[in-house]
Parts: sequence; structure tokens; C-alpha cells
Amino acid sequence: MKKIIAILILIPTLGFSQIKILDEIKKAFPIKLPTPVSAVSALDISNGLKEALQNGITKQVTKLTSVDGFYKNNMVKILLPDELQKVDKTLRKIGLSSLADKGILLMNRAAEDAVKESTPIFVDAVKNMSFTDAKSILMGNDNSATTYLQTATTTPLYAKFNPVIKNSFAKVGADKVWASIIKKYNTLPLVKKVNPDLTDYTTNKALEGVFKMIAVEEIDIRTNLKARTSSLLQKVFGIQDKK
Repeated sequence: MKKIIAILILIPTLGFSQIKILDEIKKAFPIKLPTPVSAVSALDISNGLKEALQNGITKQVTKLTSVDGFYKNNMVKILLPDELQKVDKTLRKIGLSSLADKGILLMNRAAEDAVKESTPIFVDAVKNMSFTDAKSILMGNDNSATTYLQTATTTPLYAKFNPVIKNSFAKVGADKVWASIIKKYNTLPLVKKVNPDLTDYTTNKALEGVFKMIAVEEIDIRTNLKARTSSLLQKVFGIQDKK
């Protein structure tokens, strides 16, 4: 600060131009000023948001496609629907816990298979993000990008996931396992008979898990400076830090 004052005192006698004055002040007192919003182009903001979403897809969604990607991830593991919770408890009471466990495992295996089909749909959604979308997403809440992707892809993803899950159930015999489970349960005395659509249920749970994991990455990039692994992410998300 003393250096700045000294320079300002000397300015009238030295006859420096205004640009030279600023240069001398910067040299005397170097500080890194935040990038103003106006200095970041709409293209940068769009590309930064796209990179963040691509990171979420690459780092988090890919994990779900591996064996146990759903089954051993407690954030997204698919459990029985509410109407089958009693089925599960009843089967365990009568010594059929292994059958119940197998049914749950096969639902998660089907979800892992289905998510492998998601990448092209996500790529299209990210590619089609507009500049207007990007700016509102950047300045939105911690899961705005995930919400955008969810809105843009849920319908095509459901259409892609559902037949894969149905085929996966058939391939590993899950349809027969669940038919056996439900049949056994429905023959028990004094129970309300059930016949849930497990393909639809598993499809929706797989979608829920996918967006939950993308949200994890988005929140990390928004709140953790170390997660901004490129200069573009640092520049773009530095704007939302000041909102």
C-alpha cells in the first residue's frame, strides 16, 4: 500500500499515461483479481457446464455399469418396493432368505446392464445444451445441471433402459426367480396377494441412481475447488462462487 501511495504522489511529476499508471500499480502491488462475469464468454460458460456434466457421466455413471456398481453402492442399491417389503420379511421368516437375496441381486444386475445404454443419450443432451441453459444452470442451485440433464434425458433413457432390464431379467432368470418368490408368498395364508411390475420399478430405480451419482459430481465441482480439474472449470465455476 505504501508503494501505491508513493506512485500516486509521483504521478504528476512523472507525466505517466493512465495505462502506465495502472501498470506501475500492478507491479508494486500484485494481486489476482477475480474474473468478472462479463470477461467470461457465453461459449466458455456453455463449455464449462458441458465439461462438468461429462465429468459426472465419465466418473460416476460409468461406475454403475460395473459388476456391483448398484449392488454394493448403498447410495443407489435397489431394494424391494414397499409392497414387497412384507414379502421379503415373510420369506426370511420361513427360511427363504437366500431366495429373497437373489431376487434383490438380480434387480441390481439388471440395472447395471441397462446403464451401459445411457452414454449416447447423455452425449446428445450435453451437446444440445444452449447458451441460455448454461448460464441459468451455472447460477442455479447445487444440482441445476443434474436437473437439466434429468429433464432432457429421462424419457429416452426410460425407453432404452426398460427393454434392457426386461431382457436382463430373462437372461439371468430373474423373471422366474421373482415369479417363484411371488407365487410362494401368494400361497401363504392370510397375506394380501401381490403382483408388482418389477421391470418398471427397476427401470425407475436405475434412472434415480444415475442422476443421484451425477449430482454427486456436480456438487463436488461446485463446492470443492480441487474438483475443478481444468482451467475452464476453474474460470467458469469461479463465477458461481461470487453469486
